[in-house]
Amino acid sequence: MSWLDRFARPKVSGLFRRQDMPEDLWEKCEKCEQMIFHRELESNLRVCPRCDHHMRLGADKRLALLFDDEGYRTIELPEVTDDPLRFRDRKRYADRLREARGATGHDDAIVVAHGKIGGAPAVIAAFDFGFLGGSMGTAVGESLLAAARLAVLQEAPLIVIPSSGGARMQEGVLSLMQMARTTIAVDELKEAGVPYIVLLTNPTTGGVTASFAMLGDIAIAEPGAVIGFAGPRVIEETIRETLPEGFQRAEYLRDHGMVDMVVHRRKLRETLSMLLSLLRDKKPVAEVIALHGDAPAARARADEPAPADAD
Repeated sequence: MSWLDRFARPKVSGLFRRQDMPEDLWEKCEKCEQMIFHRELESNLRVCPRCDHHMRLGADKRLALLFDDEGYRTIELPEVTDDPLRFRDRKRYADRLREARGATGHDDAIVVAHGKIGGAPAVIAAFDFGFLGGSMGTAVGESLLAAARLAVLQEAPLIVIPSSGGARMQEGVLSLMQMARTTIAVDELKEAGVPYIVLLTNPTTGGVTASFAMLGDIAIAEPGAVIGFAGPRVIEETIRETLPEGFQRAEYLRDHGMVDMVVHRRKLRETLSMLLSLLRDKKPVAEVIALHGDAPAARARADEPAPADAD
């Protein structure tokens, strides 16, 4: 090898070497498999511009999307025992929690915040699927109870946004008890007369569906969201029948009376603002007119004794 190859060539190659390409610049749509540039996807609220598939959205982005521009405030979640059963499978549960907290920046699979939507006060409890699949453990149950009590204290509607695979298996029966715990939270809202709205996102399954997720006064869902207790394969093997097309999807549940409306992500804040306005302003927007004359006069005439028949 000549001196030119030993000295000049490496320096020239170093000047023109291709830089490492970041791996997160493109993302593939789960439905149509279209590759989407990350900036285009974020500007479109993580909705595929080709097939309109709604991809998952983290809890922080959910809150920023729904609350007014002046922002919101998160609350500190109740403290619970991290690993009550000292569970271990391929990895220790405590290690899984540590990794999930480092990846998401959250203490658990739920974030509770309060602020205003369309000028109306509201409390939002949003799940983060990135934290162990949004699974429901004791921390989630206690946090939902805290969110409900904050909503009662502020006399503000509670909006819960589940995105979960169900109960957290690493906490065993303690996670199943959160189904009753979260139902108590909903009961406290109903006793206080505070509206409870649920925004069902993809996926909402398992014990979450079987408890607080289907108890809302108003049930909204994002397009194409998977909503159900057991998976379709389990159901087909149990009933030994082929399930209809679109089964357990948001549109199917709306058509069968399980969901009130399916709303595109771009219109969620507008829709929630309208609903909160209707729930807050209980007075009629127009003058009430009796259809059959004056109601009090009609009741007075009804109380009068009937005239005697003329001879």
